[in-house]
Amino acid sequence: MAKKNTTDTKMETQMHSKSSIKRVSFPIALGVIAFAFLALVLLNNVLLNKVRLDLTEGNVYSITDGTHQVLSAIDEPITLYFFFSDKATEGLTSLRNYANRVKTLLQEYELYADGKIKLQIIDPEAFSEAEDKASEMGLVAAPINATGDSIYFGLAGTNSLDDKEIIAFFDPSQESLLEYELSKLVHKLSDPTPIKVSILSSLPIQGGTNPNPMAMQMGQAQTFPEWAVLNQLKQLYQVEMLETNAETIPEDTNVLMIIHPKELADAQLFAIEQYVLAGGKTFILVDPSSDSDSQGTNVMGVPEVSTSNLEPLFTAWGIDYDPDTVVLDGAKGLEIMMPDGMPGRHIGYLGLDKDNIDELDVVTASLSSINGASMGALRLLDDATTSLSPLLISSEYTDFTDLARYQMSGTNPDILLTDFTARNANVVLAARISGAAKTAFDTLPEGVAGTDWIKFSDNIQLIVVADTDLLTDRFWVQSSNFFGETVLQPFANNGDFVVNAVDNLGGNSALLSIRGRGDYQRPFDVVEQLTVEAEAKFREQEQQLQQQLNETENQLAELQNQQADNGSLVLSPEQEAAVESFVAKKLEIRKQLREVQHQLNKDIESLGTVIKLLNIAFFPLILTLGLGLLARRIRYKMSAQYQVKPQAEAKQTPEATKAKTKK
Repeated sequence: MAKKNTTDTKMETQMHSKSSIKRVSFPIALGVIAFAFLALVLLNNVLLNKVRLDLTEGNVYSITDGTHQVLSAIDEPITLYFFFSDKATEGLTSLRNYANRVKTLLQEYELYADGKIKLQIIDPEAFSEAEDKASEMGLVAAPINATGDSIYFGLAGTNSLDDKEIIAFFDPSQESLLEYELSKLVHKLSDPTPIKVSILSSLPIQGGTNPNPMAMQMGQAQTFPEWAVLNQLKQLYQVEMLETNAETIPEDTNVLMIIHPKELADAQLFAIEQYVLAGGKTFILVDPSSDSDSQGTNVMGVPEVSTSNLEPLFTAWGIDYDPDTVVLDGAKGLEIMMPDGMPGRHIGYLGLDKDNIDELDVVTASLSSINGASMGALRLLDDATTSLSPLLISSEYTDFTDLARYQMSGTNPDILLTDFTARNANVVLAARISGAAKTAFDTLPEGVAGTDWIKFSDNIQLIVVADTDLLTDRFWVQSSNFFGETVLQPFANNGDFVVNAVDNLGGNSALLSIRGRGDYQRPFDVVEQLTVEAEAKFREQEQQLQQQLNETENQLAELQNQQADNGSLVLSPEQEAAVESFVAKKLEIRKQLREVQHQLNKDIESLGTVIKLLNIAFFPLILTLGLGLLARRIRYKMSAQYQVKPQAEAKQTPEATKAKTKK
């Protein structure tokens, strides 16, 4: 009995020990879990804070390699002030979502700048010092209602030299350009040196006297002002006009702009090539027939054709451009005043719209219309080592004509419609050229002094446009006099295109790699499709109603005329029947229209109900079941391990007891 009591006492002691261990291990386990959680959070914040997995289409939540290069090039600290009227926009959900998108992206800039960017987020409430600061910074307050309330939604940045750059207001419609605009602002603050543009032009863009010899002989020489596009460039950049026979490019040139190059000497071509191969950014505009270049007239009194080219450099750069061919577009022809004084469409004068403008490249993404004349076509040669990214293209209703025929159309543009055949293919009118290129010269040109001869570049950067007429005022801007000041009123985006191209080429090389990004807000494609289909039915019914109304009104008018002829003031039975028929038809068709509208709402509501059911019930249920199965499996494994251990201990207990008894 003593042995049995001893054994029972030992078993009770073991069970008590196990219970105590369980009671002690649970708080310890919680402490270990809490410690592990804090350690993982600290590890994430310190070591993994820059790790991102962006699964969105267009990678809208991550920044590009070009932006990383811009941020890594910052030498001095930059302070960014993000002004957003948070309290004043509580009911503007869409704008607040976009503001959160901007703020998140700015925080990414601050994170990856390694302390070189300090971000301050400010809510400029009405009549506050923050509002005064936003106004002083140059930000624009946008009105949001008829009572005069306005909001701020912009960015201001300063550097250690007190230079300032701003984005006056973030336009949600320009979301695809958001990263480019932010990176450009940061780059300007990190490198505030103004962009220098060197221009080599054979066109009289500086203004002056009409050089047409015939006009001068007849005493009709006229003076004309500086072109608006040059005036615009001078306001934004440091511009230097090169002599037409210049054989050197200034060393401090950021962008070389070549306009209508004609019969350049080999030494000039060599200077241009060396600038390009050395990494210089170049903006080139050539033209099969420049309407702005007055070179006199031939014996028939027709203006001479003025053609430009940059051969043999184009060939070395892989560019195929035929200066003897003009693009005609049957769908994009501009309406002009014909020689007979009547308006008509000229298929050699093109008015390009959104369908012809690349919406992804930062140079053209914000443009909606470009006008030009006698445009040429660009493509890559078969053996080209460069790549071509179209900026402007024609429509599919495109054909070509030679210069002689185009010249004849000066007095009668309808000639171009004769034998016009659409090729059902777009052609490139302007493009970005980049990639590897080699020199076009086998030997140094005559007169060029011995110098470092660059024979190859792995990445040239060009923008080439096969038209120069788009620079002329008449194709994009009207000027008027306002109290002695010349006011320019653009009706096309030609000037914006030139400025965007120069701005993009003149920035950091990394900016060239930042193109348009995806949109943060995604449209409800299915809902929009349902709306379009229902509205199509609605319009069809509406047209039927209008037609029946017209027919009934005509019938009533005829009956009233008959009534007037008879001199009766009382409605005849025929008129009463017609009126009753009209009212009945009107009510019936209105009922049908209401049913169509109800069907529209019904389809959309049904879709919304299904989506709500999936989000509220189905997906949570699937997740709950999945987690339940996982928890059950974990408990089963733990239970199996616990059962194996006591069984092993039970097998060892009798032997251990006997051994102790013998002792």
